[in-house]
Amino acid sequence: ISGIFTLEPGDVILTGTPAGVGPVRAGDVMEAGIETVGRLTVNVQ
Repeated sequence: ISGIFTLEPGDVILTGTPAGVGPVRAGDVMEAGIETVGRLTVNVQ
């Protein structure tokens, strides 16, 4: 990507949805994390 575009701090790169995932439903828990920053957990209602 950086060979085509100039990436700046804070840029977000979206890569699409991986195979095998479905819709988010009430009761699902989504988690994301960055090793040096921390984790974010979202309980879907």
